[in-house]
Amino acid sequence: MTETSHWLTDAEQHAWRSFVRLQDRLLGRLGREMQAESGLSSADYGVLVELTEVPEGRLRVLELARAVEWEKSRMSHHLNRMAKRGLIVREDCPTDARVAFVAVTPAGREALAAAAPRHVEAVRRLFIDPLTPAELAMLAQISNRILEQLEKDCD
Repeated sequence: MTETSHWLTDAEQHAWRSFVRLQDRLLGRLGREMQAESGLSSADYGVLVELTEVPEGRLRVLELARAVEWEKSRMSHHLNRMAKRGLIVREDCPTDARVAFVAVTPAGREALAAAAPRHVEAVRRLFIDPLTPAELAMLAQISNRILEQLEKDCD
């Protein structure tokens, strides 16, 4: 085991563990509710959101993998499952055989449109409503600061 000279303090450890529990429970609950109500997994929903937020409804597979923070193999397996259900299609690049695209289908757009209102209601109920506007603003500020640090660490 590697030794560290900078262990977390009790307060730091409490904050970290609380955050991890919050994230696990919240994402688990949202995922279970979405699956039960729409038949989409959280992963399906995330992929469909990314694809529908670009004008053409299509992205390079590797761009999509980066956007959802997945490894190439996980992305490939998940896209295969989504394609079998008619939510997306894979497309070859006509100018570069090394590049593959994934595009949302009309069925994928319909599935997302049907799932989104319930998902938003659940996010509001479980995440937004328990917070005051000031707490929500602070949470956004903290989240953005950590995201900026993560971006810097990628370089």
